[in-house]
Amino acid sequence: MNFFYKPLLFFQKHGYYVCQRIAERFGIRTKVVRTSFIYLTFVTLGFGFALYLFLAFWIKIKDLLFAKRNSVFDL
Repeated sequence: MNFFYKPLLFFQKHGYYVCQRIAERFGIRTKVVRTSFIYLTFVTLGFGFALYLFLAFWIKIKDLLFAKRNSVFDL
């Protein structure tokens, strides 16, 4: 039981917040976006998962490029 619980805790702690950020952008609940990604993944045999990884990569790059720096020493 503990073996299956550790990956879940890892992804909850270090997740990319893709679904949360999409939900905030469109003003809908995060649960709706998450279930949509799950259904899309099962229906299209993995396309939803690939889309999620692409969006996670894109959001990470965007955050790195447009990070607000308070001083010169934050580089």
